[in-house]
Amino acid sequence: METSPTHRPRRRLIAAALALATCAILPAAARAAPYPERPINLIVPFAPGGGTDISARLLAAALGDKLAASVVVDNRPGAGGQIAADLVARANADGYTLLFANSGMLAINPWIYKLHSDPAKAFAPVSLFSDLPFVLVVPASLPAKDVPELVALARAQPGKHTYASSGTGGAPHLSGEIFQQATGVDLMHVPYKGGGPAMTDLMAGRVDMLFASVLETIPYVNSGKLRALAVTGATRSPALPNVPTIDEAGVKNAQTGSWTAVLAPAGTPQAVIDKLSAAIRDITNDPAMKAKLESQGAVAHGSTPRQLETLAASERERYGQIIKTRHIQVQ
Repeated sequence: METSPTHRPRRRLIAAALALATCAILPAAARAAPYPERPINLIVPFAPGGGTDISARLLAAALGDKLAASVVVDNRPGAGGQIAADLVARANADGYTLLFANSGMLAINPWIYKLHSDPAKAFAPVSLFSDLPFVLVVPASLPAKDVPELVALARAQPGKHTYASSGTGGAPHLSGEIFQQATGVDLMHVPYKGGGPAMTDLMAGRVDMLFASVLETIPYVNSGKLRALAVTGATRSPALPNVPTIDEAGVKNAQTGSWTAVLAPAGTPQAVIDKLSAAIRDITNDPAMKAKLESQGAVAHGSTPRQLETLAASERERYGQIIKTRHIQVQ
């Protein structure tokens, strides 16, 4: 049947409109390629070989398998993690540059350093990865077999007994400040340039106590050189099942420790954030990953972005109060 002359222009207009619509849709479809389509960079704020770096590499390998993509660890140490943080804050918000942060960078650094980027605004939370409780350890020579005896010893001679830390303003230092506030004891803080020198002097008896990671302390506790009095987490450490928590030892409101988490630049598409978060939660629920982290004294702990945001805000408030109350400054 032949088309009438009056219908031909209308059909040509409809065909042209369909062609234009198709042209508009095709580029958008091309841009909406499944994430990820190229390697992801996981920026680690500390040098290779440390506990944070080891955890990051475990995550990178597992995340790469989960997303069928390459996840490359890029170590950018320095300035208490701020070199790495600033790099990620300035990166494209596309999910291809991520930050493997710890609690100190998000909750402590804003109170004691002049930061180029506000962590509460510069990053989009993705997921927690692990909890890292500390252990309160003393030299085997110290006459305190448990926390109550340690507190009694410190109260008997205010200001005499010392606690070491890996550096002023770090989570181990603030754990000592929280312990003093919770128990009412008066201790002298001895900061070191790193956990290694602090541990050496502790074993030699030159300082009286130290809050350190489970991984750092296990060899010396097992050899009898150090005595573990309490774990600072909410639950006992699988690596030290016979050591009570700080709460079980009679000290309330003194839970401390560190945690690791993944962040993306602010403005990263929510679909990308959700995909990454779900993948990390799956990874932390895997028994093999749980066992690997436990061997490092850590506890696998994934989260939703909202849960991570809430935790970071709560920790920032808590540490801010202790830093102001105890007048802590980094020289």
